[in-house]
Amino acid sequence: MYLPDFEYYQPKSLAEACRLMTKFGSRARILAGGTDLLHKMKHEQLAPEVIVSLKGLKRLKEITYQKGVGVIIGALATQNDIAGSALLQEKYLSVCEAAHHMANNQIRNVGTLGGNIVNAVPSADLPPILIALGARIRLMGNKGERVMPLEEFFTGVHSSVIEADEILTEVIIPDQPSTGSTYIRFGLRRSGALAVVAVAAAVTMEGQTCRDVRIALGAAAPVPMRARQAETVLSNRVITDDLLEEAGVCAARECSPRSSIRGSEEYRRDLVRVLTRRALQKAIKEGHV
Repeated sequence: MYLPDFEYYQPKSLAEACRLMTKFGSRARILAGGTDLLHKMKHEQLAPEVIVSLKGLKRLKEITYQKGVGVIIGALATQNDIAGSALLQEKYLSVCEAAHHMANNQIRNVGTLGGNIVNAVPSADLPPILIALGARIRLMGNKGERVMPLEEFFTGVHSSVIEADEILTEVIIPDQPSTGSTYIRFGLRRSGALAVVAVAAAVTMEGQTCRDVRIALGAAAPVPMRARQAETVLSNRVITDDLLEEAGVCAARECSPRSSIRGSEEYRRDLVRVLTRRALQKAIKEGHV
């Protein structure tokens, strides 16, 4: 398998990258890690005439903390960068765990946060936990930049609101010091398998009462989704095992999984029920530590 011919550009700035994407439009593709793009090109699923590589933009690999803003993860941070980040391990271990579950070590060394989001795959591991943590994304284009909640980014399978000249530059996880969070996925094998279903949860507890909760589901709808009805079940209520089971049942009812070779719709709904309860239990426990 060989790559088709293409023109290659490696801009020295984001502004230059945006100008190139505007110039070439649908003929061009962004190269970040390349784990998805190069695979599709080799298998003749994509044949872009122009590749715009971001590999020279080292600032986009940084993972930093800004007081009053939160943790800022550059779009070129690899999955292993995220899994091994001391900052994230201290503040949001659940994000590290989600990154560590992805694919295999070779892929995690190359695959990027930006690619995992922009490809808009329903089974992607990082979007659910980031959505549960209220993450925002920053998009840069020729008209300037815009910041938006990550959960508003996705519009369908392989579809999002990103414009042709825009580049995802960073993900911002806002400060939430009292929140416990977790990410649980189920795959058909231990390593390298796509998630059949994934559930992320973030909770803020006051004693035994849940004051705030966000539940995000992966591979349970065409896009990563909030289980808002399940959140309502728990909000401002004293947590009991029965209440957690009710939230799981509610999440299973409001999701919209499809049947595929990896699992039927019914099987996936039942996984949502079970994993939602487990994710909430773990997040609540961590929130009390």
